[in-house]
Amino acid sequence: MSQAPLHRGTDLVLSVEGVNKTFDGFKAISDLNFYLAEGELRTIIGPNGAGKSTFMDMITGRTRPDTGSLTLHKPDGHDIDLTKQAEYKITRLGIARKFQTPSVYTQHTVYDNLLLSLPRARGLFSSLFYRESKEDRERIDEVLETIRLTELRHSIAGALSHGQKQWLEIGMLLSQQPAVLLVDEPAAGMSDDETHRTGELLISLAGKHSLIVIEHDMTFVKQIARDGKVTVLHQGTVLCEGKFDEVQSNPKVREVYLGRGKAA
Repeated sequence: MSQAPLHRGTDLVLSVEGVNKTFDGFKAISDLNFYLAEGELRTIIGPNGAGKSTFMDMITGRTRPDTGSLTLHKPDGHDIDLTKQAEYKITRLGIARKFQTPSVYTQHTVYDNLLLSLPRARGLFSSLFYRESKEDRERIDEVLETIRLTELRHSIAGALSHGQKQWLEIGMLLSQQPAVLLVDEPAAGMSDDETHRTGELLISLAGKHSLIVIEHDMTFVKQIARDGKVTVLHQGTVLCEGKFDEVQSNPKVREVYLGRGKAA
C-alpha cells in the first residue's frame, strides 16, 4: 500500500513531486509526492508535526519549497508551476483554502457574505459602479442550496452557530468557483449532527470540485472517505495511501497515529 505515482494520462488537477522543505534545520517536508485527480475528495491524516499545514501552505504559496515541483493542471491542458506564483495569483488560479477557524463578515447577512465573495473586478471604479446581476443572484441561490442555508439568507452571519459559520465560509469559497478546495479540520468544534452534515456537504462537492481535507476525527474521515482515498503523512512524507479500512488496519499507521486513541 505504498504510494503509487499516477501516470500522466490520468486526469490530474494537482501534482506534487519530490518536494522538500526545511525550517532552521528541521525537515518539515521530505521527498513528498502527491497526486490529486480531477473531482477527487482526498482526506489527509497524520500526527501533529507530520507536515500537513506546511503542505497546504506550499500549495497556496504561503511557503516555498526548497526543492521539488508543485503543478496545477488546467482543463485546457496548460500546466502551471505553483512555486513561481505569488499567493494572490494562486488564489486567482482557482485554489481556495479554508482554515480551521471560520472567517466570515459577521456584521453582514449570509446573502451579502456570498455576494462579496463572487469573483469580479475589485478596483475602485468597478466596486463603485457594480450592480448585482441575475447571474449573481442565481449563483448565490445555488450556493445557498448547496450549503443548506437558504432559509437563513437574510440572517446576520455573526448570529449563526459554529457549524453554520463553517458552512457559510465553504459557500464563500464555492462562490469563487475554485478548481481545488483545501479544507483544514472542518469538523473541529462541531456537534455530532453538524459534523455529519458537514461530511454530507463535502461529499456532495466531489466531482464538481477537487478537494483536500485535513482532519483528525476518524469517524468523520470514515464518513467522507467511504468512496475515496486517505493519505497518511508522517515526518513530512507519505507513509501510506489507500481506502479507509486499509489505512486503519495498517500496522505502521496504528503505531504512529491511530494507536494514540484515534481509531474509529
